[in-house]
Amino acid sequence: MNKIFEKGGKLAFLRSTVDAFETFLRVPPTVTRRGTHIKDSVDLKRIMIIAVISAVPAAVFGMWNVGYQHALALGTTASLWQNFWFGFLKVLPLYVVAYGVGLAIEFASAQIRDEEVNEGYLMSGMLIPLIVPVDIPLWMLAVAVAFAVLIGKEVFGGTGMNIWNPALLTRAFLFFSYPNEMSGSGTWIAMRKGETMIDAATGATPLAFLGDGMDALTHAGAQYDTSFWTLFWGGVPGSVGETSVIAILLGAFILLYTGVASWKIMVSTVAGGLLVGWLGQIAGATDVPAYMHLVLGGFAFGAVFMATDPVTSAQTETGKWIYGLLVGAICVLVRLFNPGYAEGMMLAILLGNTFAPLIDWCVVNRHIARKNKKAKTA
Repeated sequence: MNKIFEKGGKLAFLRSTVDAFETFLRVPPTVTRRGTHIKDSVDLKRIMIIAVISAVPAAVFGMWNVGYQHALALGTTASLWQNFWFGFLKVLPLYVVAYGVGLAIEFASAQIRDEEVNEGYLMSGMLIPLIVPVDIPLWMLAVAVAFAVLIGKEVFGGTGMNIWNPALLTRAFLFFSYPNEMSGSGTWIAMRKGETMIDAATGATPLAFLGDGMDALTHAGAQYDTSFWTLFWGGVPGSVGETSVIAILLGAFILLYTGVASWKIMVSTVAGGLLVGWLGQIAGATDVPAYMHLVLGGFAFGAVFMATDPVTSAQTETGKWIYGLLVGAICVLVRLFNPGYAEGMMLAILLGNTFAPLIDWCVVNRHIARKNKKAKTA
């Protein structure tokens, strides 16, 4: 780093910003000089880069699907490239706003605190455009991102100190502040000015039909198919990155292979959703098979990318099982008994984030109590 940016230099107040750019794609030449230390190539920067790469399949498919749903809504056909290019141009501004606003606040906060710029927002900025409607007004997204980063992250001390997932806080802010832009048939289909859909049902997501049961879901009357296979590969309207379970599973493979995410949280989240869905069927609360919840809405996306956030999820091994079961169960409970909010995954994960410290506290204290009991009887 140039000496003018170091402490005592004329531009020392820009030290953290310059350092962030210099070390973005290379390892800084700093080493520990004394004391015990561990040499490991895995640091926060690499973890965040791997996490971003894992979300690329969902993002690429989402861009194509935006164009595909646009063509379906107009009753026309388009090539694979035309669909992708249309979606790319629609999603790109979302990324510009998400990263532009979020990183500006991150850099400013680092400057004010005289700390290094943390790479934690790289993943949040990647996920935010994937969990919002493609036609969300950009100024609304900017306000929501600013709220999530400032109130949900920086006031707690920055990356690693936040209680709730910043990306989900962005969606929650939009959902409760601008409900008209986060629901309805026209929200999920990107349209050019002057274009109109050939059928109002075209833009409704499969979850919109869920409250009326399996028969309504299967015979939705929309331009797209609502079979399990279609929901699995993702050819339905929805948030940009949440529709294709195949693309999400590719991301899950990357996260699990590299050890970045916990398989225990993913598996227990699925188990919790299946359990409550199955109990709902037995009790007669729904005729929708439990396995359908895994491919509907943002369940798969949330289980893979959101619930596994290492900062806001449970840290203990037993706690991860409890946390995942809680998230999956609450998601399906909301879907079954709250017709006003068909999704459920966002609220389930935010509630899980809230109780994660308590879950870990109970697990640790239970473990200590058992060890003390064994010590007394020994």
